[in-house]
Amino acid sequence: MIAAPVFAADLDGNALLNLLVRKGIVTEGEAARLRSEVSSPAPAAGRPAETPKSKISQLPDSVTAVKISGDFRGRFEENNADESSYSTRDRYRYRLRLGATMSFVDNFDVGVRFASGNPLFNPGGTLVGGAPITANQDFNSLESRKFLWIDAAYARWTPIKNEASKVSATFGKMDNPFALSPMVWDADIDPEGGALQFDHKINDQHAIRATAAFFVLDEINQGIGAVPSLRPTDDPYVYGGQVSLESKWSPALETSVGVAGFDIINKGSLSSKVQPYYNSGTSRDPVTGVLKYPMRPLIGTASATWKVPQFPLYAGSFPIKVSGEYMKNNGARSENRAYRVGVGLGKAGRQHAWEFNYRYQRLEADAWFDALVDDDNGAFYMTGNAQLIGTGKANGWFGGTNVKGHWFQATYSLTDYLNLTFTGYFNKLILNAPAGKSDAGHFFADLMWRF
Repeated sequence: MIAAPVFAADLDGNALLNLLVRKGIVTEGEAARLRSEVSSPAPAAGRPAETPKSKISQLPDSVTAVKISGDFRGRFEENNADESSYSTRDRYRYRLRLGATMSFVDNFDVGVRFASGNPLFNPGGTLVGGAPITANQDFNSLESRKFLWIDAAYARWTPIKNEASKVSATFGKMDNPFALSPMVWDADIDPEGGALQFDHKINDQHAIRATAAFFVLDEINQGIGAVPSLRPTDDPYVYGGQVSLESKWSPALETSVGVAGFDIINKGSLSSKVQPYYNSGTSRDPVTGVLKYPMRPLIGTASATWKVPQFPLYAGSFPIKVSGEYMKNNGARSENRAYRVGVGLGKAGRQHAWEFNYRYQRLEADAWFDALVDDDNGAFYMTGNAQLIGTGKANGWFGGTNVKGHWFQATYSLTDYLNLTFTGYFNKLILNAPAGKSDAGHFFADLMWRF
């Protein structure tokens, strides 16, 4: 190979390089390297030359790291009911989530995530965003272009982070900071507000975790004509806290116990005539559509996990987890309790690993605000059901409160990044229409890629 000559940094140098490339004396790559060397200033005496940065590394000095993550899930879904007036609904759906977290100096992080999802309209027909309790997007509307929404956008400051303690504050639209089941918070809800979190390692066996948060539910602005009683200053929001003790008694046994509580402020501003609600179940005023009772639930949680050294068809130690959760809303006089008990076997996430989960749950109508709980956990409402009064709904298959039943889920990890999952709900309503049938099923088959 012919050695490439060195050129002075003038206009004729570029022209000569182009001529040598056309003649085949130097390659395009060699020419580009020479142009870069000529345009870069020589290092000062006694200082080593700096290694050129790639374009992707051209970040401000204040940014210390960038992490990109996401997932794609394809789903077949079926809703059915033991009622001749309801036709079984089959549909195909997908969920796409893509996010990035930027870490800054001084212990700051900023996160953003985009997600798919069906559009949501208020009772007046105005588009208000993507569905709050699911990022699933239906295959429909003649293969139309689909929406992409802001799923999360937050800033977090972690002023204390060491081996013993961690303290952080988060503001924005965030992943739910509370460690509670979908009986209390639908796993797809990304609340909007602020949160404080504190973790402290008491000793090698025990750690305490505490969370306090304030979430905005709506912004009334100048009032709503459909509900004259609403005042512009009565914005509804929820605040609450949770404390738990995490214990590791041995390499094979771990436990967790905790307590949580919430309160919805200005619950009279949560009207079915103003806000769009996927779910049903909570009692409402028949005229204004607002929540009938205050929402001030107290929640207790407990779990224990044993790790068995060996188990058939499972590689490595095999976790067995039993868990329970109990909730009572002291703001309602009746139908104000909920509980769930469950067991989990195995843990998916690495190639050929699997897990199976079961739980039984009873969630009474006014134990909690129906708009915040698992929308997949539902049953069939017939015309005449008292829990539809004030909702504007006549009948149908709805998730929410006022439901009891069983849930099963089985997951197998085909690879470290690809899971196959089957899920089934078998439910009925607690408060039903006279002589009505409410038994219903809800089934998924999912393939999910994580990256």
